[in-house]
Amino acid sequence: MFHRWAALVLVLALCAMSPKNAAGQTQSQQPRGHGAGGIGGNYPNPFNPDTHILFTVGDPSCTGGSEQHVVSMRILNVLAQPVVTPRLEGGVANTTSVPQSMQVPISNLTLGCGSYSAYWDGKIARTGREAASGVYAVQLFVDNVLVSTTKIYYAK
Repeated sequence: MFHRWAALVLVLALCAMSPKNAAGQTQSQQPRGHGAGGIGGNYPNPFNPDTHILFTVGDPSCTGGSEQHVVSMRILNVLAQPVVTPRLEGGVANTTSVPQSMQVPISNLTLGCGSYSAYWDGKIARTGREAASGVYAVQLFVDNVLVSTTKIYYAK
């Protein structure tokens, strides 16, 4: 019974943090100090069975990958339990899809400033099962600091 209440409280908390623009629109992320970055949203949204998550690393003054940052990204369910670590897709945003065998999990990767794309195939890590429909949170860490969180919607 406790887990049901905890899930309800978490869903209500996520709703309270919802962005002011409509679902599917991206929200602008303001840099938060040295090593800042942000999540630009995902496409398609809602998605089934896979999605691409756009994100940036570094602040606007950083050009051409002049600085290097340690970057991690994770996807959580509504109970704030880790579901999967998405994979870096081709290195730079707007590139063609790269075979999954060549994709690298975004966990303590050293990346230069710029725009990137992450990929999630809609499956749960370690089990390979398809994730349940619903809301998931995506967190971006740059230099071990949480710089951005956004919601994505998985619809079967």
